Amino acid sequence: MNMKALIPIADGSEEIESVTVIDILRRAGLDVTVAVIGSKDNDQITAARGTKVVGDCGITDCTKETWDAIVIPGGIEGASAIANCKIFHKILVEHASSKKLIGAICAAPALVLGEKGLLDEHIATCHPHFHNSINCRELDSESKVVIDDCYVTSQGPGTAIDFSLELVELLCGEVKREEVSSPLVLTTSPTSYY
Repeated sequence: MNMKALIPIADGSEEIESVTVIDILRRAGLDVTVAVIGSKDNDQITAARGTKVVGDCGITDCTKETWDAIVIPGGIEGASAIANCKIFHKILVEHASSKKLIGAICAAPALVLGEKGLLDEHIATCHPHFHNSINCRELDSESKVVIDDCYVTSQGPGTAIDFSLELVELLCGEVKREEVSSPLVLTTSPTSYY
């Protein structure tokens, strides 16, 4: 049976973070459910830069499921909508109490996890905009991705691939991470011929 991941999205979710996580977790073979929160269409959101993203279902369809991971994309408007959703709050709190993997990137560590007190005992990172306001035991402002217990946090769109690959490794192991990352042709710097 495949591992299952829930990714909530809302109007204003950051598209690079949302789609990167969805894509890389699916490449790793996870059963990913993209759940729309608060959209009039119930299956589609307008992301932070105007990109339309279609979900698999509404968040109300996810209340009876259990997940191996919940991963929350950033974007200030999207993360705020996710944080304020009572249905998602119940799902998240139950998931956190079982010590299963929770990932959050960009604004989400501060606006969702930090505001709910879930990082009070943990080291975390987030988008630099929230460094002075995130509620956590300790901020690691240098690392692209921070893993502390069952919480994985990351800084923003530019760290989305690293973040997603860390999630793959934690859920599926180092070999699966390599299988997924190798075809992505990750490079460290461009070559200039000038």
